Amino acid sequence: MRAVEAGVSFLVTRNGVPVGELTPIRKRRFVPKEELLERFKGLEPIDFKRFRADIDAFMDPSPRDW
Repeated sequence: MRAVEAGVSFLVTRNGVPVGELTPIRKRRFVPKEELLERFKGLEPIDFKRFRADIDAFMDPSPRDW
């Protein structure tokens, strides 16, 4: 477990057959608002109608029972 804590991932096998992976959990990183705004500066604003049309073209927009 110390190795996983240190960032090492392991492949878990049973009789030589891979059955899982043991990997460290990624820690969340706080990004200050100013840095985030700087990264998005200069991007085009989202056109809602175009965005919706793209989503509807990709997915069936009609409601249905699950």
